[in-house]
Amino acid sequence: MWHIYILQCRDKTFYTGITTNLKRRVKEHNTSNLGAKYAKGRRPVKLVYSITRKDRSGALKEECRIKKLSRAKKLKIIDNID
Repeated sequence: MWHIYILQCRDKTFYTGITTNLKRRVKEHNTSNLGAKYAKGRRPVKLVYSITRKDRSGALKEECRIKKLSRAKKLKIIDNID
């Protein structure tokens, strides 16, 4: 199972990624050098959205779709979850 996630950084920007282990990946973004360079300088990060896909291909397609969204549209999909 693949997870597509959006993190909100300390400066209120968003980072989108995929992983097979969501809990581990969020911890990496917050505490280790394995996290993305973008998020590393904006710690702490907070998980604000996640969905799952069965395969990597589907996850990559969804990640790409989300990354192309404007900030306003990302906020809208995040708010629909709560």
